[in-house]
Amino acid sequence: MPPTTAPRTTTHPRKPAPPCPHTTPSARPTPASVPFRSRIGDDRAGGFYPAPRRYHLYLSAGCPRSLRVALTLGLLGLGDAVTTTVLTLPAEADAPGPLAGLRRAYEATRHRYDGPLTVPALCDRWSGRVVSNHTPDILRDLVDQVGDRVGRAADLRPPALLTEIEAVRALLDEDVTRAAQRACAAAARPGRDEARRTLLAALDLLEARLTRGPYAAGGHLTAADVDVWVALVHLDGVQRLHLDAGTAQDIGRYERLWAYVRRLYGHPAFQAAFRPDDMARLHRRTCDAPLSSGAAVTLPGILGPV
Repeated sequence: MPPTTAPRTTTHPRKPAPPCPHTTPSARPTPASVPFRSRIGDDRAGGFYPAPRRYHLYLSAGCPRSLRVALTLGLLGLGDAVTTTVLTLPAEADAPGPLAGLRRAYEATRHRYDGPLTVPALCDRWSGRVVSNHTPDILRDLVDQVGDRVGRAADLRPPALLTEIEAVRALLDEDVTRAAQRACAAAARPGRDEARRTLLAALDLLEARLTRGPYAAGGHLTAADVDVWVALVHLDGVQRLHLDAGTAQDIGRYERLWAYVRRLYGHPAFQAAFRPDDMARLHRRTCDAPLSSGAAVTLPGILGPV
């Protein structure tokens, strides 16, 4: 499946991140994305400050980055304070109005903008402009700025755990998501074997975390759990389909991790945000890679056989 356009944090030298965009006209990912990275802050004299219903989010159905944002909104209780439009593929057929609104926001932000319409995108309803299409910044601002002022109290980024939360995010980016991409059955053998080892070592670390507490960063649910849960569901629903059966079976042996996925899916915010059919549809529309023998393996998460 082609990647998302927003950059992401890793433990290694920074690389462009896989995108998860709606783009125009074909709603296909493209590397020519343009980053918009303004932030929500406290300056009422100018700029973007928190206010109820000031901000609007454009998300993409089935996109893991959009799922992280939707989960965060739900956990913070921001459904009424931040409005949302979820775009579905193919954009030109079933969502011309919402896609036109997203294009107007990009054009209002940059004169004669003709680049891709990347989502997630956080937009300012007052000025009509894009605030940010950088997912990590959007998530931080929803929790630290908007959530603190207009949402229910939900301590998803407690100061004492910020370093640990960022370390989990980096592990997922490089050693789970990227490694699973490199481990696909169509990859060259030497690189594939190394990536497989990296992926399983990362899952070992995540499994070990859950021996110390019920959540990824300890005793209560944080942003790290949003990131881990989305990465594991994406590993099951998308990346497993391109792995060999042996690798998929090894992934399925992490009983504590998959029990954790099932347990969190019992939370109303996770059930409300996740639509397996959307993930499968986006994968079919945007991925040209052949399926592999891993597609026949059922993992003990929340998804059934393909």
